[in-house]
Amino acid sequence: MTGEYHFRTASDLGREQTELLQEMLDEPTHRLVEPAARPGARCLEIGAGSGSIARWLAERGASVVAVDLDTEHLTGLPGVTVLQHDINDGVPPGGPFDLIHARAVLMHLQRREHVLRELAGALAPGGMLALGEVALHNPPRVLAAPEPGDVEVFLRVLGQAKEAFSGANGMSFDWGFEVDGHLAAGLADVRSRLFSEPLVGGSTQGRYVHNLAVQLSPGLLARGAAEADLDRFCSLFLDPGFRCWYLQFVFSSGVRN
Repeated sequence: MTGEYHFRTASDLGREQTELLQEMLDEPTHRLVEPAARPGARCLEIGAGSGSIARWLAERGASVVAVDLDTEHLTGLPGVTVLQHDINDGVPPGGPFDLIHARAVLMHLQRREHVLRELAGALAPGGMLALGEVALHNPPRVLAAPEPGDVEVFLRVLGQAKEAFSGANGMSFDWGFEVDGHLAAGLADVRSRLFSEPLVGGSTQGRYVHNLAVQLSPGLLARGAAEADLDRFCSLFLDPGFRCWYLQFVFSSGVRN
């Protein structure tokens, strides 16, 4: 993931980012992986962040390998082997695995299809590959904004961010919708579901997107975005008067025969 992932969990903002993601998505992630979360199961958690899913699996008796580029926050995890590892470099030792899970990881990788095939190949017979990805409403729909010019600012900065950090730069907000087809090409019992709710300024989703916007702001400034636009863009996600359809979360899984 080196050179591709635009957010780092080792920073204070990165720690907050992972905590907010956990708050939003741990419950649906539990439902996704629960069929494979059994005592003695060999599990690989990719992009483990602060370790909430690795901990949950270990508490159910699974043997867990948790990997991330930054492992500073992966502490106090009984039953979990922590590895600093770039999944672009291949699947870490410990397999074959009964469960491999990654959340908001492959969408950042240029070689995401290759990595998915490698992960599927590292499953034991009957093992599950479970992926959670972040997608965007296209186009996002603003439902309410505090000031008349806010919609224009929001859409302008969002367009600049997508141009700067997606496409040739690796990140894909369409990948979540493509995962199901890639899983079906090599695995059985493929299932996918979509979760979305309006972003309200100051909510968990609002604070999560604010966090990402703050992390991306220096790169956008360097690419010519207006500082006033960026400041207003970031502030909208903390303002309860701002509501929009923005993020979607896609959960997919498949099983190796």
